[in-house]
Amino acid sequence: MSDHRIVGVELDERTVIWRNADVEQERRVAIFDLLEGNMFRPLEIAGEGPWRLLLRVEDGRLAMDVAQDGGGPSGSVLLGLAPFRRTVREYFAICDSYYKAIRNAAPSAIETIDMARRGIHNGAAELLMERLEGRVEMDFDTARRLFTLICVLHIRQ
Repeated sequence: MSDHRIVGVELDERTVIWRNADVEQERRVAIFDLLEGNMFRPLEIAGEGPWRLLLRVEDGRLAMDVAQDGGGPSGSVLLGLAPFRRTVREYFAICDSYYKAIRNAAPSAIETIDMARRGIHNGAAELLMERLEGRVEMDFDTARRLFTLICVLHIRQ
C-alpha cells in the first residue's frame, strides 16, 4: 500500500546563517503544517513512502534528499533555484512589510499586504510544482509549505 506523504523534514542548518524570530516562526509553522497534511510522491525514487526530507542548498540548487521512512529507497531531487530568485526576493520584501505592518498598521493595510503576500506565495507554489513536474508529484498546500522552507534556506543576512 502506498503512503505518498512526508513524515519528517529537516533543513540543513549549515546553509542558514541567520534567522530572526519572525522567520523562525514561519519555519516552525511551515514544518508543522506540512507534517499535518501533505501529498508528496517522488517519481524518480523507488518505494512507496512515507518519506523523510532533508532540504539544503548546494551550488545554487535546492537538493531534496528523500529517504523512505524506516529505511529503504532513497535519493535526491535537485532543482535549479535561478527561476525562484526574483520570487524569493519579492516574498522577502512583502514579508518584511507585513511584519512591520502587524506591529502598528491599520487592519485594512495589514489585510492588503497579506493578500499580496499570499498571491506571491501561491505563484511560487505553482512555479515549484511546474519545475518539479515529472519528478515529484505534490499537492498545492505541500508546494506552498516547501516554498516557505526554500525561502528560509535562502536567508544570508
